[in-house]
Amino acid sequence: MLMSESCACNPSTKTTAGEGLFIQLYIEGDQLFDAMLSAIAQAQKQVWMETYIFADDEIGQRFAYALAERARAGVQVRLLVDAVGSLFQFYRRLASELEQSGVELRHFHRWNWREPLRYNRRNHRKLLVIDGREAFLGGFNIHRQSSQDYFGLARWRDTHASFRGELACQAGEIFNTFWQGEKQNLAIHDEFSINILVPNQSRSCRQRLACIYDDFLHNAKQQVCLTTPYFVPDHRTQKAFLSAAKRGVKVRLLVPHNPDIRLVRWAANAVYARLLDAGVEIYEYLPRMLHAKVAIVDEQWATLGTANLDYRSLFQNYELNLLSKDPDLCRRLQQQFEFDVTQASEVNATRWRQRRWVPRLAELLGWSVRRWL
Repeated sequence: MLMSESCACNPSTKTTAGEGLFIQLYIEGDQLFDAMLSAIAQAQKQVWMETYIFADDEIGQRFAYALAERARAGVQVRLLVDAVGSLFQFYRRLASELEQSGVELRHFHRWNWREPLRYNRRNHRKLLVIDGREAFLGGFNIHRQSSQDYFGLARWRDTHASFRGELACQAGEIFNTFWQGEKQNLAIHDEFSINILVPNQSRSCRQRLACIYDDFLHNAKQQVCLTTPYFVPDHRTQKAFLSAAKRGVKVRLLVPHNPDIRLVRWAANAVYARLLDAGVEIYEYLPRMLHAKVAIVDEQWATLGTANLDYRSLFQNYELNLLSKDPDLCRRLQQQFEFDVTQASEVNATRWRQRRWVPRLAELLGWSVRRWL
């Protein structure tokens, strides 16, 4: 492989297996965007970026300017934008400006009548890698909805992380293999690693994240705390929720009260009754749209990244999550979850069973199209 196509990883920045790694968390888009733009401005060799939504708005234009400036300075800049996620948001004018500046731009899985089924498989990952030494991963898209400066108090609540060292180098390798066309790329596994990056699909398994969530629920001893914007679990995951709750594990689920896609809410509501009857606690986040994807188990294991707890993320889309047993990261994520719950309303099991026929009908409609949401 040519050096220009490999991760510019400096061995001196690597952490040894088992060594702790400080991971910076971001829950506000403006702080995250400032950090990402600062990292891009300091890039010397490579800027590799992939995102589901790249909007031609105030936020997208800031990123486009930063990427174009680095490309003109001779830095290799690669941008992978999902064709569906950015549909009607990433305009041809913006693409032309980037390409004229030297940015290597690709749209993932554009419509092709010869391969219509692949259009349903999206790249939902949000990853930025700078020189193989620093990486950003999480749920934030590049759009104004995540910015208080431009969207106000209604901005989306999300979670992102940044990290350096060996884990950032691994992120670069994962990006590069995907860019080269190897979509079933392999995560780098080390049983002694505190942190690993996990794509949901590899050559040996096309539902690795589903298996991880299943293991989380089956191995939990005390509590499981999950945050997800789109909760449409398959039957196996539902059984894992029920099994954990029946074993006495405290299972708490945090979802948005007002998701951006109403059908998703209806589909999620279709499984509430079964979970509530088993003792699962469900909380609906009230202040704004909740878009974070986080899980913490017994404050000993945690995952954050791009995958939702729905059919599309677990079985269709390309996703990437950070899996960690770093005590400090687990503690900080747990603290954030506890704070978010204070701003949520708990779904009452008794009142839920008494809901009228109209919402029940909506639930049937949402559940019937759950695989396409």
